[in-house]
Amino acid sequence: MSSDTGGAGSATYDVVIVGGGHNGLVAAAYLARAGRRVQILERLDHVGGAAVSALAFDGIDARLSRYSYLVSLLPRRIVEDLGARVRLVRRRYSSYTPDPTTGGRTGLLVGPTSTFGAIGAAADEAGFDDFYRRCRSVTARLWPTLLQPLQSRAKARGLVGDDAAWRLMIDEPIGRAICDAVDNDLVRGVMATDALIGTFARTDDSSLIQNICLMYHLLGNGTGDWDVPVGGMGAVSGALAAAATGNGAEIVTGAEVYAIDPKGEVHYRRDGKEHRAHARIVLANVTPAVLARLVGDPEPPSAPGSQVKVNLMLRRLPRLRDDTVTPEQAFGGTFHINETLRQLDSAYTRADHGLIPDPLPCEIYCHSLTDPSILSESLRESGAQTLTVFGLHTPHRLTAASDPDRVRNALTSAVLNSLNSVLAEPIQEVLMEDASGRLCIETKTTVDLERTLGMTGGNIFHGGLSWPFAEDDEPLDTPARRWGVATAHARIMLCGSGSRRGGAVSGIGGHNAAMAVLEG
Repeated sequence: MSSDTGGAGSATYDVVIVGGGHNGLVAAAYLARAGRRVQILERLDHVGGAAVSALAFDGIDARLSRYSYLVSLLPRRIVEDLGARVRLVRRRYSSYTPDPTTGGRTGLLVGPTSTFGAIGAAADEAGFDDFYRRCRSVTARLWPTLLQPLQSRAKARGLVGDDAAWRLMIDEPIGRAICDAVDNDLVRGVMATDALIGTFARTDDSSLIQNICLMYHLLGNGTGDWDVPVGGMGAVSGALAAAATGNGAEIVTGAEVYAIDPKGEVHYRRDGKEHRAHARIVLANVTPAVLARLVGDPEPPSAPGSQVKVNLMLRRLPRLRDDTVTPEQAFGGTFHINETLRQLDSAYTRADHGLIPDPLPCEIYCHSLTDPSILSESLRESGAQTLTVFGLHTPHRLTAASDPDRVRNALTSAVLNSLNSVLAEPIQEVLMEDASGRLCIETKTTVDLERTLGMTGGNIFHGGLSWPFAEDDEPLDTPARRWGVATAHARIMLCGSGSRRGGAVSGIGGHNAAMAVLEG
């Protein structure tokens, strides 16, 4: 995969892509397929960025999706256009949420057969369903536009054609619509979490950043379903890398870009040598703040991240206090912990005062239940399972304290304590040990994302998300602006999650950057 035709001197390309994350791979594949000479420069020794799998625990043959873990926003059209061998599988259940008011002895299962009555919320089931039906009337119409030039706000609203649903999702704080739809605090929390994951806000925030977050979590394929990538997230990046190289793109790993000239010259170091690459267009698959440093521009403001991710390897799934559901049902979708609306609000307030929330709102996903292929045969036969725990309301300013390692340990404890509050046995009792006898726990904070992946402030979206349409007074007079990938420099475009309509594992930023290049 790795090549460097430029040697210690310089080489010329039609397009140089800085950063080999999945969006860069998508852009490279499209452009190379169109006959452009393309080079990707990746700082790490592998491509994929946050969409990678790893043997996270010494001596444990399990390929965990280390950072990103589910797929919703990757359009089937991109996969088909590029002939990428990406396989996604639907989870059987949507979610399970133990009721903290009963210590987890009852809970809400949402799936083929939902159990609203088990938590005394039978009257809310219709409102719950109607809320998502109204949201789909927006997302189903906006979804196809993500692979098109930007629509204006007015045109997007006209395309939706449902003013009431538009107001619900886009004009007013989403907390209002959630509280109007249902009465039960736990049900409200289940609905609210998609508006808060990775975003530090309350559901009633007047900035509406929580509404934008909800939009992207419900937008995928117009339905909002989040699917499991078979083989792990690394299989997705591997398929996209194969599509890029198969069409003739060059990928250079271990290439640390340290400067970009707006005229199209990229400077990087590799193997202790200085290199230059010249290009008609440079695509930046890095955060806007990182790009500014590379070009020598003032850094733009960037919204910090707000999450912690803990990967666990279990000998078996833990027992639950709720004997009406099996662990396979509960962990077969998204397992919500301490995420009632009141708990979410309380956690936000505590974090806003510089304290780790207690209890910490979390949600869990078990990849291996849906896709056991990430486990070795012996692990599968033993009943071993993986768990990914995602903690909310842990803003970067908490994790970037004077002692990030101490904070990481405190966050790990907060995650495990929150989980144990609803289990019939401590999670530590079912954790595997690695080859050195250490418990299989891997914690990734916003500091880790910034240091390892270059994600400014640890923001998994490369910065604040924006609406998937342009404002009515926004100029759309160039290909880069029309496709939402423009920068202050004509020969440099964004192609990653920091582009308009970027965020999550979608490839949309890469596709749209490629379209802007081909249109130019």
